[in-house]
Amino acid sequence: MSDVELLERPQAVPASDVAIDCHVDKIFYGKFLAVRDSNVPIEKGKITGFIGPSGCGKSTVLRSLNRMNDLIKGFRLEGQVNFLGQDVYARGIDPVVVRRHIGMVFQQPNPFSMSIFDNVAFGLKLNRFKGDIEERVEHALVRAALWDEVKDKLKASGLSLSGGQQQRLCIARAVATQPTVLLMDEPCSALDPIATRRVEELMLELKNDYTIALVTHNMQQARRVADVTAFFSVDISRGGRTGYLVEIGQTDQIFEAPQEQLTKQYIRGDFS
Repeated sequence: MSDVELLERPQAVPASDVAIDCHVDKIFYGKFLAVRDSNVPIEKGKITGFIGPSGCGKSTVLRSLNRMNDLIKGFRLEGQVNFLGQDVYARGIDPVVVRRHIGMVFQQPNPFSMSIFDNVAFGLKLNRFKGDIEERVEHALVRAALWDEVKDKLKASGLSLSGGQQQRLCIARAVATQPTVLLMDEPCSALDPIATRRVEELMLELKNDYTIALVTHNMQQARRVADVTAFFSVDISRGGRTGYLVEIGQTDQIFEAPQEQLTKQYIRGDFS
């Protein structure tokens, strides 16, 4: 049995409390060391928030979880990213298969220039889904709390929706293929406060069915939605800007009783 076949049968892997066990020793872009020493377990059925200053490697680590960084020239990872017990960087693993199980929602809403229905059905058709596509699309829109708003205009362009609706459409597109894990890279950064609140409520609903990893620059958002919080910082001692994990723990502990001095300074807003 090939590695790809194994990856498509995650139920064959022994049960664990961790969906993705990320062991990043080093991440390079060409010769540039972007991230070092970042071991981040993504626990099943929880939201893990990544916080830290700009350039600390939050998004780089997040995008390494489903091999999205493979699309960037010069990317190289030293370490392992184990999804349900299997290293997604092992020889023979197809990144497309990885992304089928580990979906992603990006910072800017990015609906395709096609109908609302076709946006949600896109991944299903790409993966040659054999079931009832209409039923799956409706289910995904319901899960994304968008069905009631668009059920009478499924043939309208996805680009005709508001910013908040577009982001929920992208979430629907991601959950339509029924991944195990959802990665969210600052999904509310382009949204107004009302749309942000709706997406945050949606995240809390979705964690009943999905494991979520979230990058956010909004510490209050991390406090509101994350069960676990990972704080990253930047090492400038070697003349570069290399991100690394400082501390990870339950969100209440990170914000109320951090163990590391850097975490304490960041939480209280002391960036000197």
